[in-house]
Amino acid sequence: MTAISSIRNLGPAYERDCAKAGIHSAEELRDIGADEAYRRLLKSGVQPHFIGYYVLVMALQGRPWNDCKGAEKKQLRQRFDAIKADARPTPATELERILNTIGVIEKRN
Repeated sequence: MTAISSIRNLGPAYERDCAKAGIHSAEELRDIGADEAYRRLLKSGVQPHFIGYYVLVMALQGRPWNDCKGAEKKQLRQRFDAIKADARPTPATELERILNTIGVIEKRN
């Protein structure tokens, strides 16, 4: 088992977040890929952030974190938005859904 922090651009903080999401090695992270890994991170409570997502994508490709530009970055943004929407928790009850809708309780991301 190789540490996640051994992957370029992913440090100890990313490794801790991955552990909370049930991802414990660089091999496992590479096997599941960036999209599934980020989905798991969000479901474990990590706040969504586009830069964190594309850093992960670039890291798994062995590229510098800031190598993402132009059309590729736009395409990654679309993937990020879809992952974020998919990982959004659903309201526990119909009442919670209604209260979320009208703004009585804080909306879940």
